[in-house]
Amino acid sequence: MDWKLELVFVPVSDVDRAKDFYVNKVGFNADFDERPGGGIRFVQLTPPGSACSICIGEGLTDAPPGTAPNMQIVVSDIEAAHAQLKGNGVDVSDIDVQAWGHFVNFADPDGNKWALQYIPNRPNA
Repeated sequence: MDWKLELVFVPVSDVDRAKDFYVNKVGFNADFDERPGGGIRFVQLTPPGSACSICIGEGLTDAPPGTAPNMQIVVSDIEAAHAQLKGNGVDVSDIDVQAWGHFVNFADPDGNKWALQYIPNRPNA
């Protein structure tokens, strides 16, 4: 039996601002943005090539904005990812080269923290 992580909730204070950040600055795909009723707005966003999405919205979680755990995405080209984020106006760290990977860090407008990691010598990264 497979167990697949496919959705992570990210608490934000302003759904439209967060959606704009993740889609237009970071490059996630906007998969779904609906109001099914009951004060709920469900927005699903997916990093390119990922099987796991994030969800932002209204009426979905009691977690305060900016309190998502540190999230990490593995990329195949850390320099291209860094250049894309920086070119789109994201406040992004310099590339940090470690033995276990090369990292770039940034946060969304609410302070939810992200790391991009390139893993050297990983097949099909």
